[in-house]
Amino acid sequence: MVKEARYLYSVARTGHDAMLGSIGIEKNNVYIITYKDIAAIVHACDAKPYKTEDKKLAEGWVLEHSYVIDQATKMFGTVLPFSFDVIIKGNDDAVKDWLCRDYENLAGELIRVRGTAEYSIQIYCDHAYLENLVYSKNQELVDLKNSIEKGSKGKAYLLKRDLDMKLKNLTYSETGRLADRFCTEIKPLVKELKVSGRTSWTPEKYKEKKLLATYSCLVSDEAVKKLGEVLEEINCKEGFFVRFTGPWAPFSFVRLQETG
Repeated sequence: MVKEARYLYSVARTGHDAMLGSIGIEKNNVYIITYKDIAAIVHACDAKPYKTEDKKLAEGWVLEHSYVIDQATKMFGTVLPFSFDVIIKGNDDAVKDWLCRDYENLAGELIRVRGTAEYSIQIYCDHAYLENLVYSKNQELVDLKNSIEKGSKGKAYLLKRDLDMKLKNLTYSETGRLADRFCTEIKPLVKELKVSGRTSWTPEKYKEKKLLATYSCLVSDEAVKKLGEVLEEINCKEGFFVRFTGPWAPFSFVRLQETG
């Protein structure tokens, strides 16, 4: 049974072996294993996953993992980041063998993402503004609302149900239209764009806002300033709010095969 292993943080473009110091998970010594002009950034570990029931400890491990990737990015430029707890069984030679086997893919990906970083864009809208926008485009809603105000209680109740359903459907359609419009403005400025699902966490200041869209973007270093300007224009529009975060290593965009 193989007991020795190497914990993998990322792959970088460099042909020089180096020691990065005790910056890894639980202060492990991080170093570089090279093959030709690419290198794996690793620390030596046992051939078993990092598991714990301690949530705080687990979060600390993930932060330490991300820190190593950030430091590697500063040293070598854009790296190919691996998710937490990717382990290659065996010693340094096993890592070299993997780099050799997957060299074409890894070297190609490093070229593809060179000079880029990942950013997240979230666009929110004020609920009242969105509702007014929907009303302004649909006279039927306005007429229904007026009928409710003038009608009897029984009739008003039925009309209110009809109004709420129509407003919900039209708001959903308007949300999609706005998201498509903003996507059209953003897409020419990024190398790749992915429409993300609903985020599980929203900053407190946006809690009362409607999330229109979340995008993950691969952006070249040269295009970041222009993208920021376009997003600021959206942010300055009445009723709209933009959250623009990054840069990060391109987790969402690298195409990596199994390490084996």
